[in-house]
Amino acid sequence: MYKWFLAWRYLNTKLIAFFGIASVMLCVAMVLVVLSVMGGFLDTIRARSRGLHSEIVLEGGSLQGFPYYEEFSAYLSSELPDVVRISSPVIYTYGIFRVPATTYTKPARVLGVRLKEYVQVNDFKNGLYYERYFPGTTDLGQQGIPVAGFAPDGEIKLPPQLAKANSQWRQGEPDLGAVAAFDAMPFEKALYPSVTSVLPGERVFAVASGEPSYMGPERNGIIVGCDLLHYRRPDGKFDREIARGADIALILFPLSPTGNLTSEPPVKMPLRYADDSRTGIYEIDSLCVYVDHDLLQQQLAMDAQPLVDGGFTKPRINQLQIGLQPGIDLDIARDRIAVAWSKFSASLGDNLKDSDEWALSSVHVYTWEDLQRQFIQAVEKEKVLVTFLFGLISMVAIVLVGCIFYMIVEKKTKDIGILKALGASGRGIGGLFIAYAATVGILGTILGLLVGLGFVKNINAIQDFLASLNPQLRVWSPDVYSFDRIPEVVKLADAFWVAIIAIISSMIGSLIPAFIAARVWPVQALRYE
Repeated sequence: MYKWFLAWRYLNTKLIAFFGIASVMLCVAMVLVVLSVMGGFLDTIRARSRGLHSEIVLEGGSLQGFPYYEEFSAYLSSELPDVVRISSPVIYTYGIFRVPATTYTKPARVLGVRLKEYVQVNDFKNGLYYERYFPGTTDLGQQGIPVAGFAPDGEIKLPPQLAKANSQWRQGEPDLGAVAAFDAMPFEKALYPSVTSVLPGERVFAVASGEPSYMGPERNGIIVGCDLLHYRRPDGKFDREIARGADIALILFPLSPTGNLTSEPPVKMPLRYADDSRTGIYEIDSLCVYVDHDLLQQQLAMDAQPLVDGGFTKPRINQLQIGLQPGIDLDIARDRIAVAWSKFSASLGDNLKDSDEWALSSVHVYTWEDLQRQFIQAVEKEKVLVTFLFGLISMVAIVLVGCIFYMIVEKKTKDIGILKALGASGRGIGGLFIAYAATVGILGTILGLLVGLGFVKNINAIQDFLASLNPQLRVWSPDVYSFDRIPEVVKLADAFWVAIIAIISSMIGSLIPAFIAARVWPVQALRYE
């Protein structure tokens, strides 16, 4: 009992021990902040990577795609109803993206999706901008330009369908209703000759005098990655200078079933800007656009094409995204679907064309984790590396605690001699200084956890304050990183292990001084007394 009593007395009377507490506190806070930020970054990457795909993906592995996907979808529904919930075909290719009203031209990855099915196999719908404020209005079918009009009282009104959808949204999210309010401020540049002004800000529509309506020829819709179409400011918000319904053009290059460019000229697709998508991953949001599956399949000649000797080719796709029944293990589902694909392919017989046989043989079954494994593992390695480096820096606390306790042992030689003369054992004296170090570690750890927790919870506010003093001090810029905010979640498990390791490290730092104290002879310590 005397060990803890003297440890507490030493703590109260020797101010030098507070330097040890401060060092432990700073190291704990530093490691906790690093673990929380990097861990939050990794969790966000995993969550958003999961939202890009269905649970299982049948991947063709080539731009020319693979056939018999409709037959295989029906086969899955009949053979694995306990595993498969829904499947959705996807076509992808590359092309040139243009906004004809401007000089804006960029390369793009074009995905053809059946939107109603596609949003049921992943989290794509959650990232649609206009769909959030106007539920049910985002469509890849034929549509005109939604034009807001001025009522006789000067109030701006939207076409009935959009006005009704926005009213439903306001009722569902009353706290955000003010965000959806419109402001009829003039805009410098019109996208169409008949447009008198454009609503600026987050929701942009063309405005003309008279009643709200739809104008222009009807065209198929296109959903555009937000970073491909809009400029992201340093505060993470977007400058939306392109009105919903604006003309968009895609230029595509069809491939034959063997992967060669066809003799046909490039396909030019006039489209209508229907919405923009934000997955939160910049590499996708700055490159991808989404159009109607059947339209893209037809434009790329991947639909059923007539053969010279009669009959038709089978339609082709690049991916089949498969949604699973709740509670199904990913790896088990992947293996069962892979077996089903092998059986289905074998059932097609030996009469397949060479191009179809090659395309079917190149199909593989993946989970969403398999597809994103390389990216996620890279972030995991970064987390381990950064944590290791900061942990290595934190070893300074062990050295500092050792130095402090060595100085205390030197100063307390007389006390040690008295304790030994009174019958204290060497083990008891060593335990005294280890208990002393444990007390320092516990206090430093508690303070470090509080400081680290407070810093992580307010890390974005701290960054905003520093940026207000000098914009160069903004270390996490939303116009560079995929995420608007620095992750600010502290996991209980991380805090627990940081605390345990910090206390143990403090005790390790005191081992050498404790060993020296345990070997002190009472006669030697009291020879001048």
